Amino acid sequence: MKRINLFLTVIILFFAQLTFSQNADEKAILKILENQTIAWNQGNIDQFMVGYWENDSLMFIGQAGPTYGYYNTLHRYKLTYSDTAKMGKLSFDILRVKKISDDAYFVLGKFFLKRSIGDLSGHYTLLFRKINGKWVIVADHSS
Repeated sequence: MKRINLFLTVIILFFAQLTFSQNADEKAILKILENQTIAWNQGNIDQFMVGYWENDSLMFIGQAGPTYGYYNTLHRYKLTYSDTAKMGKLSFDILRVKKISDDAYFVLGKFFLKRSIGDLSGHYTLLFRKINGKWVIVADHSS
């Protein structure tokens, strides 16, 4: 009887730890998106970009097609949203957060830009990877 109780306790602890780590990862990813929203709404594109992988392999796909690299993506954002009127106020609607592997998550959502020059909205998919212990966006497809 003691062995069964010990076995059940180990199983419960294993699944509790698995659930906790997954929830901690999801919380970290959602916090990045929250921080991006705050930065965007303050008109701070540099701070918004903190959520992205600072690497030449970052991939952003938008209306104009793919952009590769962190600095190219930053430049694209600054050209497209050159002032706060163009930036507007951002909000996200997260539709799905899906664990792909221990170091990768897929996020599906909707974005909304409330702007005086005309609102924008669309969908996005994000691929998050845990690189050097930090979650970052490595691919973004926004339309």
